[in-house]
Amino acid sequence: MNNTHMWRGDEQLILVDDDDNILGPERRDKCHTDVGLLHRAFSIYIFNSQGQLLLQRRSKFKQLWAGYWANSCCSHPLWGEETEVAAQRRLEDELGLVTPLSSIFKFKYSSRNENFGSETELCTVFIGKSDKVGVVDPNEVEEWKFVDSDMLDDAIVTNEGEYTPWLRIAWKTLRSQHWDDVQNILDCNSF
Repeated sequence: MNNTHMWRGDEQLILVDDDDNILGPERRDKCHTDVGLLHRAFSIYIFNSQGQLLLQRRSKFKQLWAGYWANSCCSHPLWGEETEVAAQRRLEDELGLVTPLSSIFKFKYSSRNENFGSETELCTVFIGKSDKVGVVDPNEVEEWKFVDSDMLDDAIVTNEGEYTPWLRIAWKTLRSQHWDDVQNILDCNSF
């Protein structure tokens, strides 16, 4: 288990404007306090060869949205780190996975957590393919499962409060505007 990247308030994230221009570094805790400060983030969606999405239930140790179901992996690049590098790093740290990722879109959102703080992020969405999960970090992930896309469509509507806001937002866009990208990944034999 790699705990070197556990949530640390003093880590420096990347502040950006609405057009993803870098404004400078800021401490993680300041980025997530009150209404938050706009910073770079990423969300990874890993599909298996049957087209099912890997979901994770966020650990009870997470400060924001603990115990909620989320996409396969999500986090932030650190100051001076490229988003693609950070995405690969966190995927391996949290789920023990190493697989090629493709960036397909970005979205901006802001959401207040009922217990503490908020997320205000410009989020890059990556997709990838894997049939397995490696060693899972229990400080990050409480449990995981592969789910059918249609089942997730229904579950997000009927049980909205069990899913993170960024999953609900990105999933809707992924399904309505980028499903061909997912199909291309699934059809690609190099993954």
